[in-house]
Amino acid sequence: MNILFLDQSGKLGGAELALLDVVKDYPNALLGLFEEGRFRELAEQNHVSVKVLSHQAIAVRKESGWLAGLSSLGQLIPLVAKVTRLSHDYDLIYANTPKALVVGAIASLMSRRPLVFHLHDILSLDHFSSANRRLLVGLSNQFASLVIAVSQASLKSFIEAGGRAELGAMVYGGFQPEDYCDDRSSQTFQTKAHQLRASLGLQNRFIIGHFSRLSPWKGQHILIDALAQCLPDTIAVFVGDALFGEQAYEQELHAQVDRLGLNDRVHFLGFRSDVVPLMTMCDVIAHTSTAAEPFGRVIVEAMLCEKPVIAAQEGGALEIVESGVSGWLVPPGDADQLAKTIHHCRDHWEEALAIAKRGQEQAKRRFDLTATRQQIHQLLEQVIRARS
Repeated sequence: MNILFLDQSGKLGGAELALLDVVKDYPNALLGLFEEGRFRELAEQNHVSVKVLSHQAIAVRKESGWLAGLSSLGQLIPLVAKVTRLSHDYDLIYANTPKALVVGAIASLMSRRPLVFHLHDILSLDHFSSANRRLLVGLSNQFASLVIAVSQASLKSFIEAGGRAELGAMVYGGFQPEDYCDDRSSQTFQTKAHQLRASLGLQNRFIIGHFSRLSPWKGQHILIDALAQCLPDTIAVFVGDALFGEQAYEQELHAQVDRLGLNDRVHFLGFRSDVVPLMTMCDVIAHTSTAAEPFGRVIVEAMLCEKPVIAAQEGGALEIVESGVSGWLVPPGDADQLAKTIHHCRDHWEEALAIAKRGQEQAKRRFDLTATRQQIHQLLEQVIRARS
């Protein structure tokens, strides 16, 4: 099966990491990117064939209106032409992001190749402008043979936005447990975690980890507000960059830390590739999205690392965490409840460890990469058979 995979980003987000796990399963595939960046480097390190199709990011964001879309036509037209030419050599076009869907839909029409859209989003007005939501649903309904959603919440949002239910299939993201929690890797990560604590001067501190790009809807400010209510030896570590024009929010976070007098208790580490040792270093992992999360890749990774997880009670997180059993759920945006739950973990540490252990067992069973790849492969085979 020859597949042309498309992704709009050169940056490393959850959608890109999930796509890489799929692409590696197809040795004859080509990954077409709409901009240069770390994603290309990581893909090539994993022996994936990559072609950067544009060197300037498409100047449209999820919240953009029709005028911004029209202004980007000068970028889209040559990109569509390139993808159309490439797609003649492949059995299927696989669009992994919204902008990839726009380009892939037109290329699919012109090359007569089937189109699959992998939906890594919640199609709500919290995330998309009404114009962009109508565009994505319209293109999917008209041109896609299949829409793969990353959670039931994501699939439901597609259908509620007007998407054809018969196009949809839900496949959870998958992970290789041995990358997180087998005996050999656990010992290595524990050693690295001890070294990281020492290098950051965090010995004998209670560490709350937050792993996400810096973005208002990811809610880093919620954890900072909660931290101000925690014991003085509680530290917050933020791992992730401001990726998509959100540098102003990063500055707001630093100003918030200054205002609350938390400079010695907050560490911004930026982008890091050593995520598992950093998670292992933490006592608790917090997920604080203020809008519904499509899936929650970081939540699963934290569970696989056998860490107590506190997640925002909305979207895909509801499908991952059973509150009080495999982690804790708190209302989105509620810093007071987040602080109380952090206190509860500290005061009932044996309970927290038992819940973390159950969380790890559930994550290993429910989010296995082999099963994810099998489900996607079967779906793609069905699309190609139906078209032929």
